[in-house]
Amino acid sequence: MNSFLTSPSSSFFLSTPTIKRHPPLSLLSVTKFNDKSRCFCSMKIASSSAAAAATFSYQKFIQFALDETKLSTSDFVPSSLQQDFSTLSALDGKTELKMCSYQAPKIRLLRSLSIESSDGMKVLDLAVFPEAEYDLPIFCANFFTSVNTNIIVLDLNPLHNVMDETHYKEKYYKNLIPLGLKYSDLLPWGGQLTGESLKFFSPIVIWTKFSSSRETHDILFDAFKEYYKAWLGLMVQATEATNISQIRLNREAQHRYLTWRTQKDPGYRLLKRLIGGSLAKDVVKKFLFNGVNELGNKTFLDYFPEYELEDGSINEKRSIVGKSFENRPWDATGQFIGDTFS
Repeated sequence: MNSFLTSPSSSFFLSTPTIKRHPPLSLLSVTKFNDKSRCFCSMKIASSSAAAAATFSYQKFIQFALDETKLSTSDFVPSSLQQDFSTLSALDGKTELKMCSYQAPKIRLLRSLSIESSDGMKVLDLAVFPEAEYDLPIFCANFFTSVNTNIIVLDLNPLHNVMDETHYKEKYYKNLIPLGLKYSDLLPWGGQLTGESLKFFSPIVIWTKFSSSRETHDILFDAFKEYYKAWLGLMVQATEATNISQIRLNREAQHRYLTWRTQKDPGYRLLKRLIGGSLAKDVVKKFLFNGVNELGNKTFLDYFPEYELEDGSINEKRSIVGKSFENRPWDATGQFIGDTFS
């Protein structure tokens, strides 16, 4: 699961917000508000946000992705992972985790995890990983919703470095820049994002936060549909690499991505609380980031030696770069305008 602030893909997977318990609306009238009209307005807004969050569901996002994929590819079938990862009940007895996974000729794995809790928390982590013969971006949707807030990352995560590799950026993102600009206005930049995250994001990434409302949830669904259709369009046009060295580069790039996500994704903390540490590790390594044990042998420190501590262990800090971006670090042409990464 991603992390908006410090890991590659982001919503509740960037950070796991604490879900605050608010007093009943009937008690708001005895708070610090002296102006009755302001109090009534606050009550109305809180009630509206709570209602919007309560009626909202990510299941239609998942169904849309499955339906559209079936239309775009042949032999779209359940993955073998479906046998072990389908539905889990959390330790609290009130939260349900639903998982599904599929594969197709160009798709190594399409998988989704959705979480719905009785306290209003809802989570979606949906990703599509290409076969190593294709250098396609990785589709990534990491969404976290609570009564009070939504934390969103939606992107076509680049398989190769779009900061340095102009050819790759031109190939996959040049024609999608208008799409990114459209939703950068409707879903504004969500605040500080670290340099580590940007290494895994594209110029069209949507990183945003907003209060729940039917209108904004509808905009998010529209963005999801357009981004997913854009990814499917790239997938349909993708040609299989026959050069062994290119396939090797694709496989290592995907393994590097999976290795980062497995180690640094803070969604693990939420899973650990919900289903326990052992099962949470299985979900992360064997399901969410399946392939980390199969696509390569390199370790996290092989890819990211800057995280090694003197005793040889991994620095668990969310960010060591020291640079964060309060505003969108790409211009209207998709050119990165932030500082160069070391």
